Amino acid sequence: MHHKEKPAETAPKEAPGKKDTRGSASDMGITVKKADDFSEWYTQVIKKADLIDYGIVSGCMVIKPYGYAIWERIQAFLDSEFKKLGVKNAYFPMLIPESLLKKEQEHVEGFTPEVAWVTHAGESKLDERLAIRPTSETIMYDSYAKWIRSHRDLPLKINQWCNIIRWEFKHPMPFLRTREFLWQEGHTVFASRKEAEEEVLDILDLYARAFEEMYAVPVLKGTKSETEKFAGAVYTTSVETFMPNGKAIQGATSHFLGQNFSKAFDISFINQDEKRDFGWQNSWGFTTRSVGIMIAMHGDDKGLVLPPRIAPTQVVVVPILFSKNPEASEKVLSLARDVYSDLQKAGIRVELDDDAEKSPGFKFNSWELKGVPLRIEIGPKDVEKESVVFARRDTGTKESVPVTKAPAKVGELLGAIQKALFEKAKRFLQSKVVEAKDMYAVEKVIKDGGIALCSWCGSLECEEKAKDATGAKSLNIPFDKHAPKDPCFACKKESKHRIHFAKSY
Repeated sequence: MHHKEKPAETAPKEAPGKKDTRGSASDMGITVKKADDFSEWYTQVIKKADLIDYGIVSGCMVIKPYGYAIWERIQAFLDSEFKKLGVKNAYFPMLIPESLLKKEQEHVEGFTPEVAWVTHAGESKLDERLAIRPTSETIMYDSYAKWIRSHRDLPLKINQWCNIIRWEFKHPMPFLRTREFLWQEGHTVFASRKEAEEEVLDILDLYARAFEEMYAVPVLKGTKSETEKFAGAVYTTSVETFMPNGKAIQGATSHFLGQNFSKAFDISFINQDEKRDFGWQNSWGFTTRSVGIMIAMHGDDKGLVLPPRIAPTQVVVVPILFSKNPEASEKVLSLARDVYSDLQKAGIRVELDDDAEKSPGFKFNSWELKGVPLRIEIGPKDVEKESVVFARRDTGTKESVPVTKAPAKVGELLGAIQKALFEKAKRFLQSKVVEAKDMYAVEKVIKDGGIALCSWCGSLECEEKAKDATGAKSLNIPFDKHAPKDPCFACKKESKHRIHFAKSY
């Protein structure tokens, strides 16, 4: 998500710093419907599901352990895949001297409005302002210029997991738009343009897999227009999706930087012909925004709905205990512990909720709020029948399963839930993409809360016309193998591409 964003049009009410509603009735369940007030629904879900707390500085959030565990799952997936591509992790300073930030002109102009500056150390004013990392191209490429001398030093493939500060916007929305966020940023250098351009798409495909295979969120892959590309790139590719509140959102980006930065920073090498050449570069990033996209896509009026692959807890075992019948309760507890142990051995991320102080109904509601994909209920009658009850979070359906078949059935159901969530979200996204042949049609699609897919001549003027008429902006140009048949939606001249337009974050 290197690409800089415009302010969100709406934002949830930010919780006052010192308000404490622990123990109140409203603190437990979600009190608004997602379809009625998405913003308030989202705010309640992320807070009540124990994903975040609000920071003292507006736009900065505390990611609590349950929320961070989701990020850790996606981190582990991406990190493993990066390593397969020969990418190594490193870390670079978060403070960037102003002179370094100004080395690539288009880049610094793109980021100047949102840079936070360090100007003093104690009471002493610094000789040179230091930018707090809005993205790391400049600080990393200063080092790359020293490290790269020969074609034998290439390719150089480095990634860092770090935090980013961007201060431009006014309306924070936890995960989706925050002044500080977590991400990975990959920065690679190649000896040839061909190698660099191949990697741009390999990384984009990986980002699409992270969304679709892990988060169960379908995406639209494509290239950004010139106006929407990353500042300093030759071109930007992106994955985009559409939220249930009627707005598109950028998921992640992979940029081909060409030789723009290598010439500005003198990242040069002696090639195989013994001649001096400049490196071909890429940068690519994936952020904690993705967690918010997943929450918004799958959540319902009861709270979070987590895809099994990303869920910190995949299964919760809830024994139904009765204080008036301690003997039956002990048998229930014994079976619950056995089931829990069997699932642990099978590699399932499972929890046992044996808190005798809380009612079964309270437990069911709280685990539904936290989005755990599968609940296993065990009561005295289940012990007699040597079975357990499975309850799916996504559909709410229940079924009785023999104890001996429980571990195998869990694996089967978790796969089914993952697939069902993706298929449902895919149908939703596909229903929102509508072909539009002229400006009138584009306006109608946008007004109806959809994504307009139209033929386009490639001119900035026609892109601006759509923006002015609808308030929507271009998302990306899909990787179509066939040229568009229709003339440009705005000027009726010959089209070069098809392009997506939508209201967006």
